[in-house]
Amino acid sequence: MKKWILVLTALLALGAAAIAQPHRSEAAVKALKAEPTRAGNNLNSYEFFPLTDTPAPKGYTPFYISHYGRHGSRSNWGGKAYEDLIRTLEIGKGMKILTPGGDSLLVAARRVLATYDGMDGRLSQRGAREHAALAERMYNRYPEVFAGEKNVRAFSSTVQRCIVSMNAFTNSLIRQNTRLNIRLDTGEQFMKYLDNEQGWQQITSSAMRKSAEYMRQVPDDTLGVMSRIFTDVEKARTFVDSPRRLTENVFNTAVVAEDFDIEEDLYRFLPFDAIYRRWAQNNLFLYLGHCNSADVGPQRVVLAESCVEDIVKKADECIATGAYAADLRFGHDYPLMALVSYLGIEGVGDRLEVEDVCDNWLGFWNICMASNLQMIFYRNKAGDVLVKFLYQEQERLLRGLEPYSGPYYKWETVKANLEGYKR
Repeated sequence: MKKWILVLTALLALGAAAIAQPHRSEAAVKALKAEPTRAGNNLNSYEFFPLTDTPAPKGYTPFYISHYGRHGSRSNWGGKAYEDLIRTLEIGKGMKILTPGGDSLLVAARRVLATYDGMDGRLSQRGAREHAALAERMYNRYPEVFAGEKNVRAFSSTVQRCIVSMNAFTNSLIRQNTRLNIRLDTGEQFMKYLDNEQGWQQITSSAMRKSAEYMRQVPDDTLGVMSRIFTDVEKARTFVDSPRRLTENVFNTAVVAEDFDIEEDLYRFLPFDAIYRRWAQNNLFLYLGHCNSADVGPQRVVLAESCVEDIVKKADECIATGAYAADLRFGHDYPLMALVSYLGIEGVGDRLEVEDVCDNWLGFWNICMASNLQMIFYRNKAGDVLVKFLYQEQERLLRGLEPYSGPYYKWETVKANLEGYKR
């Protein structure tokens, strides 16, 4: 009898432990297992999915595009993670305890460090290709907008990776139509709406603390990486003083490799628990710090007001005069997240509680490299104007606002409801 009581007690304890495990997003697990590079979230290279266009209401044709694009794939900040990983692997190689996988990881880490070459936040060649491809698809999708001799304005953040992204994008447009007149510009005055930084650092610090606190109970396997890299784990312990730091270094090398066109899957050296935990914590940080969270959303999102005002002003000008076929803006991930949250773009600008974020907001798609918002304006012969919102080139609805038809909204209705989106 005692034996059965002990067994029952053990089973109940196991059941309680299972119940106590933090919730894990099924959607995220499925996506991460299908493509581990997504674990980098805002370091994930741009993913293109097939396009679908709902026909515009009868009599309406596109005539103007307003756009905000994040720069393309880039290097990360600091090379210490790569250097530390290389140093550790070289010691293991000297002791002849590297697995074949450990050898390939060493080769890849050296490539990452060499490509990084001490240049923080530098646009990679992949990043330039992402923007060239985005521009080509935009042109071919809306040829009426760019047909003939048209004027286009392009404004960039003063940061190098944004300027080069703008250059790649506009050069691609000109390759489609050499008659386009494109004005390129950058400067501190444009930063006031392309990257309004007033006050968001404090919100970001709070988001960092909250995401770390919420994820504290999520499993984090930092020992599993040792057996994937070393043939003799006990010997490896003599020079690997922190398996957690080793895990961090492998993860930080893996997340940026694809941005450098290194296609080898470096995530295979990490247990899935280690991958998921780091993805989830970063996912929470991004949403809580820069989107429409129930906690600090109204404080963060309002900082996008200057960009919204610029969008409205330039759109109304072009509706009235036809002076420009497109206004193209090139900036950064944080301002873009706040902007689409302000505009109420469904799926990315939703208002969520912290416990609902990872089920409903996936950073690897919502704010990957080269993320982009496109507002396509349509007009009929009577001069009525509709607008369609694309995010990551996909049609999106606006939260809480009834469309005129399909994904099409009356421009005047959108303007009248702008204040409503940020609440």
